[in-house]
Amino acid sequence: MTDRVALDAAALDAADPLAPLRDEFELPDGIYLVGNSLGALPRAARDNITTEFDRWSTLGVEGHFTGDLAWEAYHELLTAPLASLVGGREHEVVAMNSLTVNLHLLMVSFYRPTPTRHKVLIEGHAFPSDHFAVESQIQQRGLDPATSLVVLDPRPGEVTLRPDDILATIAEHGDSLALILLPGVQYYTGQVLPMAEITRAGHEVGATVGFDLAHAVGNVELDLHHWGVDFAAWCTYKYLNGGPGGVGAAFVHERHVDDQSLPKLLGWWGTAKATRFQMGTTFEAIPTVESWQLSNAPVLAMAALRASLALFDAAGGMPALRRKSLLQMEFFDRRLAETLGDRVKNLTPTNPEERGCQSALRIVAGEGRAVYERLMERRVLCDWREPDVIRVAPVPLYNSFEDIERFVGILDEVTR
Repeated sequence: MTDRVALDAAALDAADPLAPLRDEFELPDGIYLVGNSLGALPRAARDNITTEFDRWSTLGVEGHFTGDLAWEAYHELLTAPLASLVGGREHEVVAMNSLTVNLHLLMVSFYRPTPTRHKVLIEGHAFPSDHFAVESQIQQRGLDPATSLVVLDPRPGEVTLRPDDILATIAEHGDSLALILLPGVQYYTGQVLPMAEITRAGHEVGATVGFDLAHAVGNVELDLHHWGVDFAAWCTYKYLNGGPGGVGAAFVHERHVDDQSLPKLLGWWGTAKATRFQMGTTFEAIPTVESWQLSNAPVLAMAALRASLALFDAAGGMPALRRKSLLQMEFFDRRLAETLGDRVKNLTPTNPEERGCQSALRIVAGEGRAVYERLMERRVLCDWREPDVIRVAPVPLYNSFEDIERFVGILDEVTR
């Protein structure tokens, strides 16, 4: 335990250089600890969206090509800040579509089964959308998930995946493994998977490696380019505060972005910008990840996301946020142990390298759903995931140490 974490919540908040960022958000009444599901509203998002309404009103269609906020290239305003958050280069990152749409588009390119190498490795408790997407991609290739889907589960009696078991499974299926698609952070337990090691192991056996970063981006530090990850996709409405149904984003490593041999679903917005409006029907791929784009930018959603990304920059990026998050996790663990003892079990790994800001709490007495409902009645906003987990996520951009202290106190009251 660090000396700082031994302090009380008020002292920690007073010493927190990121504390002023809380005032840049509009938070619901109560204690908001569910940014892992939907991030809070950045105040500047209202202004950004109003600006686009005004441009729409005054410029009409000319707004596509007028000024620094021209809609034709609006997605490019998000590229640099998103690339910074995921450790990618700008030609490797694009904001587009939604998470599952992007996963499908990327699997069209990167799941290329052969008669001998056709298996896809996922985890057994994958987010349902990922599971459905992978199964359907397998079936679209005329294959059977019963023989082409490899499901990785924790050991009996355990809830998180052992890193050695992940690597051993990759090695076991190496000769037949075409694709590995795993989360950067497991949505249920909050476990951070060893992405660099998984990528290296996958490439050693000849597999392609992709990640769903929905619960990782804006939560933990990422270095996709240097890790050599082939592709990744993520949403922006969780830790990135892009708003409900916000635009998704994708990463493709630079060794692939201009590989015209890759199969790809084509759309107008992926063709060369200089000739796009000549309305030709010969596809000239943009030599960046932008060639995976299908359609023009959802500007209003992107305007909201721009407001949040500016706050990540104001915070000093992910290194500064991660430092605060680690302190908050230590403080959370200490106060939970001191106050509730063995009434609550945290399923999230204790190793800082294997966790982000989310904790997955199990009520030992088995009354988890009832406890969750009591928390909600007290305006403690967290979330419930079947079969028995209350997910709580103190987000360093806007959650205080006092939020954690108040949560632990109320949890103590509703579990007695």
